[in-house]
Amino acid sequence: MVTLLGSGDTVAPRSILFIGGTGVISAAAAERAAALGHRLTILNRGRSARPIPEGTEVLHADVRDAAAVREVLGGREFDAVADFISYTPDQAQTSMELFGGRAGQYVFISSASAYQKPPTRLPIRESTPLKNPFWQYSRDKIACEELLFRAYREQDFPLTVIRPSHTYDRTKIAMVGGWTDIHRMRSGLPVMVHGDGTSLWTLTHSKDFAKAFVGLLGRPQAVGESYTITSDEYLPWNQIYQLFARAAGVREPELVHVASETIAVHDAELGSNLLGDRSHSVVFDNTKIKSLVPEYTATIPFADGAREIVQWYDSHPELQQVNEAYMQLSDKLTGWSRRGA
Repeated sequence: MVTLLGSGDTVAPRSILFIGGTGVISAAAAERAAALGHRLTILNRGRSARPIPEGTEVLHADVRDAAAVREVLGGREFDAVADFISYTPDQAQTSMELFGGRAGQYVFISSASAYQKPPTRLPIRESTPLKNPFWQYSRDKIACEELLFRAYREQDFPLTVIRPSHTYDRTKIAMVGGWTDIHRMRSGLPVMVHGDGTSLWTLTHSKDFAKAFVGLLGRPQAVGESYTITSDEYLPWNQIYQLFARAAGVREPELVHVASETIAVHDAELGSNLLGDRSHSVVFDNTKIKSLVPEYTATIPFADGAREIVQWYDSHPELQQVNEAYMQLSDKLTGWSRRGA
């Protein structure tokens, strides 16, 4: 059987399997794990352009194909398996069946959007109820957690749940319109900001997230627990947009506020994301993660993150894709706002 390492063995190498391993948060976690000397294996379909850390073992299989995964893994066991790509209860059930017998710890990546929306009190803690009537993505994550925690209670399934909030790297623009909003700023066009722009938001650099995340892997104290991992910095949306404008060389962007409910009427998918997450103030208490990983401190302020993002896109013009549908929506709703409609 796999044995979890004790809390005093924080520098001992662990055998770790990442399911996915090339997304925004998983790629940073992989880089961190490899740098600390852990024996890292990544299992994915081999379709990502993100680099794999040197010395990492890479196995190719579609995790949705249970037979293929069993074939490629054989009888191998790991101190920790981190699942970055289960989004529905069916997928979580399959992963539980695949890795329950070969993992000392199974780490499920949930979402802080699963926390109660709108929150009745701040800061948000792990004890905050899980309830999101607005966004199916969040409800699916909640259902996954319920399934997995039931397995922990009834079958001793070695579960740890992680709830990240808005985590980014240089490739992810935090504004709702993505690069289209940068384009509008630089073109002197009004940029749509949901609500009145004063709700608070927490943005966490993936490199900061990775410090806490990797520190939890192979820790017996983390089994049966859930952890929020975010930065301690929170900013109003107006300031987030202004930081992007400054990074893009725009001194005075025209920010036009449009109610999230109005946006939802015109774009249901975007509205679900806003009403289920971004339109609510979120401030998180990271006391619990810091109690187990005391070295964790988020050190990258978003002012630096915004500059990193814009510099990345400016150096990759092929990624500067303008979304015409969002351009039309922005033109329409910012025009209405200016006329008082």
